[in-house]
Amino acid sequence: MRFLLFVTCLFIYSSIFSQNTNNELGNWFMYNGSHKISEKWAIKSMAHIRYYKIGKDFQQEIYRLGANYTLHKKLNFTLGYSYVTTDFISGTPSNTVFENRIYEDINYSNSFNKLKLSHRFRFEHRFIRANTLNSDSHWFRYDLNAQYPISEKWTAYVFNEIFFNMDKSKRFVQNWTGFGVLHQLNTTLKLNLGYQQIKLPTETQKRILLGIIVNTNHFKNK
Repeated sequence: MRFLLFVTCLFIYSSIFSQNTNNELGNWFMYNGSHKISEKWAIKSMAHIRYYKIGKDFQQEIYRLGANYTLHKKLNFTLGYSYVTTDFISGTPSNTVFENRIYEDINYSNSFNKLKLSHRFRFEHRFIRANTLNSDSHWFRYDLNAQYPISEKWTAYVFNEIFFNMDKSKRFVQNWTGFGVLHQLNTTLKLNLGYQQIKLPTETQKRILLGIIVNTNHFKNK
């Protein structure tokens, strides 16, 4: 619980003292899914639509599909593919950038009483097409997520994810910091409401997070 309070205070501090904050409030509509197909294997799926402003001014859409293997209850791995389209300029027509990405995740989790910590180490290989130009870029991302149940149906969370471009001398790309709540509707479906700030080298963006999380189990122990 002390850790959760510390991360929340750190987020508030960084929000107050961030420079070049973009005053526009945008939002993300999010679907995330995990579908267990055997004792060790699951299919991971994701679809996000992201806007510079609430419900308008398209920024990005991303679709992701991966195969997940569980080594043991605290450690699992994912290999997957993402398709991404991005408009990098808000409020004015601009050329859309298309990306095909291959990613590898190492996921590790541990707990302290009711507090659950999740660590994700992601290696991401981005193949980019902008107009007639093709390029590639290789990133490393680390995400730390802390969750704490506040009732039978509600869970609070905070997170921080940092991005590095391994191809450049100035490796820092962006940092996501946020918090929110999860509401468990049933054994399959959760609702997600959150807020995050995205710190870029030149500005900080603010986003409302609205999502659903679907977890299914198509495997039964015999």
